[in-house]
Amino acid sequence: MSPLVSIIVLNYDKRHYTRKCLESVVRSTHRPLEVVLVDNGSTDGSLEEIPAWQRLLTEHDVDMKCHLNETNAGAPAGRNQGMRLAEGEYVAWMDNDVLVRDKDWIDRLRERLDGDPGLGIVSPKLLFPPPDERIEFAGCAVTPRGRVVYVGRGRPQDDPEANVERDVQCLISACVLLPRRAIEAAGEMDEAFFPVQYEDIDYCYRLKSLGFRCRIVPSVSMYHYEHITTDGSTDIKFLQVTTKNGMLFRRRWRHVFETEGGPPDDAYRWEDLERPRLEE
Repeated sequence: MSPLVSIIVLNYDKRHYTRKCLESVVRSTHRPLEVVLVDNGSTDGSLEEIPAWQRLLTEHDVDMKCHLNETNAGAPAGRNQGMRLAEGEYVAWMDNDVLVRDKDWIDRLRERLDGDPGLGIVSPKLLFPPPDERIEFAGCAVTPRGRVVYVGRGRPQDDPEANVERDVQCLISACVLLPRRAIEAAGEMDEAFFPVQYEDIDYCYRLKSLGFRCRIVPSVSMYHYEHITTDGSTDIKFLQVTTKNGMLFRRRWRHVFETEGGPPDDAYRWEDLERPRLEE
């Protein structure tokens, strides 16, 4: 019998994205499957939609659990709450602006984890949704000064350099799969990275400090709208939060990334690409 897989999805005032995300999740071929939905104090009518989401999942043989926060507890706290409810032997973190592209994504990523006990976290390649379908993310690199680089960003989805399966310095939590053994070893996300940004990078470095490795599997692809949760959220000062949490990450892990052989700092350039959006 296949092992139970838990998918933790955070929602914060973006119900139409969560709706599309869950509609895509049920197309996943793996069963048994459960979704753990954590709502971070939404006021946009998301709570009223939860019964419909529950029915959708149940109709497709997917279990659902919910944790409802009265206010925005932040991404790391929300994922921790989800992990406490999750019962799967494998746990996926999936942002609510991710859509399933490859229906067998869970089993293909799980095969990597089962075939290599040294792996603690794996990620598919992330593409911008149609009609764009360029690469958003094919693994993370970290420069010697601690700048995080998205490998392959903005390139065609079949770019050769971005389609090599390999270990990477870290991964983002938009869509990743972890085995229970890694979560039990590393514990919960550090809620000092409130409300969002760098909590996933920090977690990858904690996994590595315990002897696990991070791996990108670009033969598996998912769609990602990118930065939807924070987009238009007046209570999240994105630049300020990114700066604050980035400083915390660099202080904590400088002794590691300074000597990891990441790309030179002068090669770093963030491309602020035009991103597709869903209509309400």
